Parts: sequence; structure tokens; C-alpha cells
Amino acid sequence: MSSWAPTKYKTTNWPSYNTALKQRGSLSIWFDPGMIWVPPPSGKRGRQQQFSDAAIQTCLTMKVLFGMPLRQTTGFVESLLRLAGLNWAVPDFCTLCRRQRTLDVRLPYRGGTGPLNLLIDSTGIKAEGEGEWNARKHGGSRCRIWRKIHIGIDEETLEVRAVEVTSSNIGDAPMLPELLNQIPPDQDIELVTADGAYDTRKCHDAIAARNAHAVIPPRKNAKPWRPTSAGAIARNEAVNASRYLGRALWRRWSGYHRRSRVESKMNCIKLLGQSLMARDFDRQVAEIQVRVAVLKRYTALGIPVTEPVG
Repeated sequence: MSSWAPTKYKTTNWPSYNTALKQRGSLSIWFDPGMIWVPPPSGKRGRQQQFSDAAIQTCLTMKVLFGMPLRQTTGFVESLLRLAGLNWAVPDFCTLCRRQRTLDVRLPYRGGTGPLNLLIDSTGIKAEGEGEWNARKHGGSRCRIWRKIHIGIDEETLEVRAVEVTSSNIGDAPMLPELLNQIPPDQDIELVTADGAYDTRKCHDAIAARNAHAVIPPRKNAKPWRPTSAGAIARNEAVNASRYLGRALWRRWSGYHRRSRVESKMNCIKLLGQSLMARDFDRQVAEIQVRVAVLKRYTALGIPVTEPVG
């Protein structure tokens, strides 16, 4: 019997994907002379805002891309606007810091074809504390604070459809219903793929409530649940199939390997920085959302199309 070998894939759209990778380094995609930099009057009493949410998000995008503090971000954006020939005012660092706390980050979605196949995962990112090398070499403080990022991506377009940020003491499973609530009710969901940490009644019931099929591996030595809900019935079918086929064959039969795409997306989020620069929770949420918006812009430029070979 021959030994098992992983499936090899070939990229079929290298010319267009190569062009998309080059465009990711172009600064021209981040500035549009037609964007609303100064918001129109709101009609409410009091001082009007001098800068729109799009202007604040643009500045914070530069901050995330180049890993700069707020003061350097202000000078960087000012120089870019001068080179572009735009006489727009630039928000100072106090304005950026204040508006970041309440910023409503725009996360546009292009849309795919057919029902949505949602891939869900979570990871931790460091918010405060000394680096591991400094703590081990020089005896620095070992107290570190982490934030957890929970995301759901579209398997077809690889775009982030839902994102939640919590403290490190919040588990993965309680956030799955929150992620599903971010998907519009009129959007059809066919599959929800997640790892074994989401093998709970609330997760299966939330997925069944959206008329979707859960691809969640049952835990080892899993026992069937009392079939009191549609989610419990679907989970019992997965338990029986896993017992009959074996865990390895069940994962291949169910297409569980698709979840690797959301793990790759998590890695992309961390490539924009292994830690957060903001210090309070609300600003940290906005910083992570800006990272997601940057990745969505990258994804919109083009993604690889692969097919198995051999």
C-alpha cells in the first residue's frame, strides 16, 4: 500500500494574480480626489466635525500599514496630500486618537455567487506587555494582555464577512452566534466550517437556525445528544458518520480541510503587526477593524485560483 501524500495545487491565474500583488504596493489605490474628506453639516446643534469617518479611516490605514505612531502618521499623510496636490487639512494626533474610539470602520463586501460558505476561526494578538525575548533575557515583566480576534470569511472570495474582538478570557464557541448575526438575514448560508472548539449545543442550534449545515468535527469520545432540536440532530449525524468512517476519512469527506483558508487569513492579519499599538479596548477594536479593511482591499485586487494536480 502506498503512503499518503498531500494534494498538490497549481495556480491557474498567475498573470492576473501577479498584477494584483504588484498593485498592493501602489499608494495610488488609497487616495481618491472624489472622496468626502470634510463631512457636510449634520444639522445638529454644536460644533460640526471637521473630518469625515473616511478621512479618519484613511489616516489610520496609513498608521496600520507602516506601523507608525499617531504623530508620525499625521506628518506622513500631510506629505502625501501635498505630493498629490490636494489642499486638504490633516487631523492632528489628538483628533485621530479621539475619533478612533468611536470610528465606524467601513468593511465593504463585493459579494459571491450562490450561497455563502462561512469559515470561522479565532486567534490571539498581544495588546500589552514586554516582548518574550526581553522578558526571558532581562527579567522583564511577564504580565501580558491579549485580545482575541474572531472572524468568519467567505470561502469563495476569501473576504472577511464577520469580525469580533474580545478579551482573552472569552471562549471561541460563545462568539459564533455573534458572527452569524453579522451576516444579513437575507443572505443564504450553506455551510459553516469551524474546529472542534465550536462543538456545542448553542453553536449547532445557531447554525441550524440559519438553515445551514455545520462542518464541525465532534470531540473525541463524543456521545450523541438528545434530539430536541435541529442542531442536535445534525450533530448526531456527524457523530455517527465520524464513527463509521473514522475521523480522518470524515474530515476529507465533509470538506473540513477548507478551514485552512481562514487560518491563512489570520496569518495575514498578524503580518500587519504581531501586537496592537492602541492601549484601550475601543481603540484596539478599531485598529483590528482597520486591519481587516486593509486585507479586504488587498483581496479585492485579486486572489489566486488553484486546482488540484497529481
